[in-house]
Parts: sequence; C-alpha cells; structure tokens
Amino acid sequence: QVELVESGGGLVQPGGSLKLSCAASGSIFRINAMRWYRQTPGNQRELVAAITSGGATNYTNSVKGRFTISRDNAKNTVYLQMSSLKPEDTAVYYCNADVTRAIRTTVITYNYWGQGTQVTVSS
Repeated sequence: QVELVESGGGLVQPGGSLKLSCAASGSIFRINAMRWYRQTPGNQRELVAAITSGGATNYTNSVKGRFTISRDNAKNTVYLQMSSLKPEDTAVYYCNADVTRAIRTTVITYNYWGQGTQVTVSS
C-alpha cells in the first residue's frame, strides 16, 4: 500500500507564512504528478497547485505569486510554501499523488490522498 502524510499546518496571522509537507511511503515504483488541494466546509475540494515529476508547475489564480509548490523526488515528498497568507486561504489542505506501483509483472498507477492538515489564517 501507499500512504501520504501531511504536516506543517497550523494557525498563522494574515500576511504570515507556512510550509506544508507531504511524504509518500510504501510500495512505490514511481511518483508522477503531485498536487495540493484545499477544502472549506460546504465546498468542493479546490486544486491549489500541481507539479509534474519533471518539475513543471501550475497554480490556481488566487495563489499565484504567493504559493510555491516543490518536490524532492529522493524523499518522495512534495511541499507547499505559502506566503502572504489571507483569511480566505483558511481550509483543510490535502496532498494528492499519482503513484505507480509494480504489481507482479506489470505496473499500475493509482491516485492517493493524504488525511489533510488544517491551515487557519486569523488575527
């Protein structure tokens, strides 16, 4: 199996910064795209940022210039550096990854989610 574990959430004042981490572990052949989503009560999960295995990135418009997604392939870890945080960034942040596993004589790609980490931006 594969597990994604997020860390780094918490309470921060408006204008502050936080860095989220998400480490993947388990039976991993290769990790392809990795993503960060966020969700507020009563709303669907929103894609915040994504990064390919080669390092190409994209962001939702509301976080461009403030958030940076990166990854360390040797550690199977993706990061989200969040700066100039606003109250509207308050949400549960989820890590998501496309993970290829070797199953007997073939490889299969599955999509996995982390358990989420709360980010609260408030004075």
